[in-house]
Amino acid sequence: MVITARALNRTTLHRQLLLEREPVGVAEAVRRVVGLQAQHPGSPYVALWNRVAGFDPGDLDEALSGFELVRSTLMRLTLHLVHAGDYRAFREAMEPTLRGSRLHDPRFTRAGFTAADADALLPGLLAYAETARTGAELREHLVEGRGGPVEAVVWRMVRQYAPLWHAPTGPPWSFGTAQSFVTAAERPVLRDPEASAAGLAVLLRRYLEGFGPASVADMAQFTTAPRGLVRAAVKSLEEGGVERLEGPDGAVLYDVAGALRADEGLAAPPRLLAMWDSVLLAYADRSRVLPPEYRRHVIRVNGDTLPALLVDGYVAGVWRPVGGGIEVSAFRPLTAADWAAVGAEAASLGRLLADRDPHVYRRYDHWWVKGVPAAESRVLPS
Repeated sequence: MVITARALNRTTLHRQLLLEREPVGVAEAVRRVVGLQAQHPGSPYVALWNRVAGFDPGDLDEALSGFELVRSTLMRLTLHLVHAGDYRAFREAMEPTLRGSRLHDPRFTRAGFTAADADALLPGLLAYAETARTGAELREHLVEGRGGPVEAVVWRMVRQYAPLWHAPTGPPWSFGTAQSFVTAAERPVLRDPEASAAGLAVLLRRYLEGFGPASVADMAQFTTAPRGLVRAAVKSLEEGGVERLEGPDGAVLYDVAGALRADEGLAAPPRLLAMWDSVLLAYADRSRVLPPEYRRHVIRVNGDTLPALLVDGYVAGVWRPVGGGIEVSAFRPLTAADWAAVGAEAASLGRLLADRDPHVYRRYDHWWVKGVPAAESRVLPS
């Protein structure tokens, strides 16, 4: 079966709840979309506002304070928000990547630490963090266990490798500049290749459910898992209900057998995506949503992924909050109907931000100072 480029776009948006806001709870929404990138505390709120009908940010506060949804270093070595029930398998899937990148980083070893040192300290650290602890408290605990100084880079690598959840510290969002951590309620199995392989199979199947159809390269991009491990996991999935398709460029794509694929004729309303929205980052080939000519304007050289405007299912510009509303910079001319629909989205987004942080993403305004190539920019009242 061949899937067209437009059908691939509509299927992706459908599975990511971006074709139509769904009347589901926040925990179910996060499970449906697999996970949300969460390095900026406000981004999961904006991401769920885009996806959940009648989204109430208080519902997300509650899910996070009760650890129904959890924030931890996972896919692509970045902070993600995932369902607590998914955390263990996802963390086991990421074990080889996290261990290699964090405990074998040259900065870690130059600071006088080895992976064996971290392994020896980890049990005591996790026992201490059974009750939520501040970052300063946990670093001091490492110092005591080590019997000597622990450089900041060592603490950063250890905390990103350890199965720790971020404990809410907000406001205005659930997580503020101060950091607090608690040991994962259900600890993953570490340093076990079989557990990692099983976890990766779970994660990739879930990825196909939320982001598919997709190629092996896409799956490797999403996880940052070694390509060989991804291929082995895909092979096992093919024996259990995953099928091959042909993409619009002839590439081999995989999808869950029988999964719904959206019709290419479906309308796609405009959306004001959060920074680092996963739909822009979960693929090696991002052209299904992000036109190649706009990629460098949205995904900047240091990895900052600007809050993007979707029109007709594809990135058509970027946005930011400013005094008086939401500034939308369109990369191409938009119709009057497009601007009216985007204006309605901006007004709704403004209401969400008003009670939290009307200038969310202010620290990234320097990208606009450096220049955003826009065919037209408008400040839409919020």
